[in-house]
Amino acid sequence: MSRPPNILHLFADQQRFDTISALGNPFIKTPALDRLAREGTSFVNAFTPSPVCVPARAAMHYGKYPWHTGCYDNGDPWPTAETPNIPSLLGGAGYRTHAIGKCHFHPDLWALLGFQSREPMEELVDDPERDDYLKFLRSHGYGHVQDLHGMRGDFYYLPQPGQLPEEAHPTGWAGRRAMEFMESAATRAQPWYLYCSFIHPHPPWVLPPKWAKLYRSNDMMPPFLPDNCDELLTFVNHFQNRYKWRDRGFDLNLLRAQRAFYHGCISFIDFQIGRLLALLDQSGQADETLVVFSSDHGEYLGDYGCYGKRGMHDVSCRIPLLARWPGDLGAGVRCQTPASLVDLMPTFADAAGVDCDSDGMSLRHLVEAGDQKRVVFSQYQKEGDALYMAADAEAKYIYSASDDKEFFFLRTTAGQEVRSTLNDPTGAAHAGSLRASLMAEIQAVEQDRGLDGCSWRKYPPRPLPSDPDDGLLFQDQPFAEQGIPGYQDSAIIRSDAKP
Repeated sequence: MSRPPNILHLFADQQRFDTISALGNPFIKTPALDRLAREGTSFVNAFTPSPVCVPARAAMHYGKYPWHTGCYDNGDPWPTAETPNIPSLLGGAGYRTHAIGKCHFHPDLWALLGFQSREPMEELVDDPERDDYLKFLRSHGYGHVQDLHGMRGDFYYLPQPGQLPEEAHPTGWAGRRAMEFMESAATRAQPWYLYCSFIHPHPPWVLPPKWAKLYRSNDMMPPFLPDNCDELLTFVNHFQNRYKWRDRGFDLNLLRAQRAFYHGCISFIDFQIGRLLALLDQSGQADETLVVFSSDHGEYLGDYGCYGKRGMHDVSCRIPLLARWPGDLGAGVRCQTPASLVDLMPTFADAAGVDCDSDGMSLRHLVEAGDQKRVVFSQYQKEGDALYMAADAEAKYIYSASDDKEFFFLRTTAGQEVRSTLNDPTGAAHAGSLRASLMAEIQAVEQDRGLDGCSWRKYPPRPLPSDPDDGLLFQDQPFAEQGIPGYQDSAIIRSDAKP
């Protein structure tokens, strides 16, 4: 029996589906991701199981939708380490498993959760002695940098000049540490699984100087703002705009600068991926390594007048998903069959030659089946705050419990949802089918708090507070120095569990 392939699992945070040059973005430079698309398979209808960090990552880690993990929002705990997950499955199959960068485990940020080893780099650090990236900065003379990943709160969505050179920047550090692990692993007979997780392009957007100038504001396309924007939004869009300081006006020049830095963050990640692919070539591991790239969710970036994630428009819940698996996935293929992050666990199990219990299916089998009618799901929060989505290759159904709104969109490759055709004679049957599939999933786990028989349960509407300062988000590094003698006698740190 031949040795199973190595697995290089590359992950970005908050990267939209439409940010790869080879897949149609004419403004961005992504030569490494273009190479993966050229040499592997692009899953162009991939969706997140939840459009926010922690539950999306939990769903991927355990191969289960949120109603099975019990994790619906950033404050919810993950299943225990004893629950089968990607690294424990692969470790049991003889793999050397290692994680570099952001894992965002909850409630224990520093847990292994199946990994044999980790090099953590987390955003809001509650224990400086356990964050490998912070320890690196302190040991190399950068201990004065306290906002490691940019200033949050009032500055969350403001592009910021970097305080660190490329190799010490969080993206550069993750890329270099991944190279060092791969160089070491190449000398072993044991197959390896490396999860390399970048924090960007999650805001704040902070870049080394030359990368900050890669894209200029006036090169950026304006946001997608259909005339009926307000009709297309749900409560969570308005709520999120408020606490991200984005509901007090719309500055198009600032927005173009934001988009320039967002694209720069992605290209800087792409540069690291290019280094990793080159190392696979140089070490002779390219043909024996499965490479997967994806992200946890997208980013509105001004589209529909919104920022952040948490919504079910394509820009928020649709994700990039590329896989290069020599001999098992075709080169230059664009697979239209809907895919999800829950498909990664069975994909890696397939590569390792072991079985797993998952809500997904192996990407190899997904391509072979070519099932255009496959439906994938997503859920954010639960009960009266829940937002649900069901999508197939042609359409998407959404329900928001916060304001009792339903939407049905015929999908386009551009991911621009303009008009809900829920009540059109041509769309009603399809919408009903997706709704029924979604409700069947929920009923199967007795999630009756979301349903009332065969209908959605009604909850009191959620109004946005009238005070424009009510609900603003403040987040500072817990370890950072606080208080200025004579000006600020003690620190006031206000934070939120929704980074």
